[in-house]
Amino acid sequence: MEKSTVIGVIGGILAVGVGMYLKGADPHALLNPAAFLIIIAGTSAAVSNAMPTEQLKAFPKLIKKIFNGQKLMAKQEILDLFIDLARTAKRDGNMAIEKKANEIEDPFLRSTLTMVADGFNADFIAEVVETDIKNMEARHRAGALIFAQGGMYAPTLGVLGAVIGLIAALGNLTDIEKLGHSIAAAFIATMLGIFTGYVICHPFANKLKQLSEEEATIKKMMLEGALALQSGASSMAIEAKLQAFIPLTQRKAKD
Repeated sequence: MEKSTVIGVIGGILAVGVGMYLKGADPHALLNPAAFLIIIAGTSAAVSNAMPTEQLKAFPKLIKKIFNGQKLMAKQEILDLFIDLARTAKRDGNMAIEKKANEIEDPFLRSTLTMVADGFNADFIAEVVETDIKNMEARHRAGALIFAQGGMYAPTLGVLGAVIGLIAALGNLTDIEKLGHSIAAAFIATMLGIFTGYVICHPFANKLKQLSEEEATIKKMMLEGALALQSGASSMAIEAKLQAFIPLTQRKAKD
């Protein structure tokens, strides 16, 4: 589970609820069905108008990734794997690489190493893998855009909700009590819109972008290792090349 997402969402809700209480406002005022309908349904409708259906189909997977995170090979694990592959290839030849590749669960790394074992040249491997990475980044940008669009529309729909509430308030000018409730309800929609946009949607879009960058970096590291392996580089050369991807504080001390 992506703990930071859970902490962020719960923390945002608590901040608003407790803040309202400390300001003397009743947090129960947030339970406004009309405001939720305008913000949630309205934002969903706006995003649907803005995005193609094929991209919107990825929404459940994106939510799962935001809350569950993504499982990627650790950089140190990749480094150790390529060092072992370099030693194995030098001892047993390229067929040993293919045997090792078939034992790897990560489909991207497995297919990249298979190309190395099959004897494809470096330019071909780089072209295929870099195209794969670019396509992945394009898909991820489209996914993040769903939430970025939601973050843009939600606050504006909050203003729309406030206008609707004020229209209702103007119909109750003779009843002070109803007038006060109507005005309060009007501003609840604005608050929900701002909360949805700037506490939920925009941060979710940013998290997806960061997850995409992390995955792209991992895949570029795998490509760099595969190309070094294809060129016949020694295990020491591969170690020096791939360590550049690992922050100094995370590097395993050499024996």
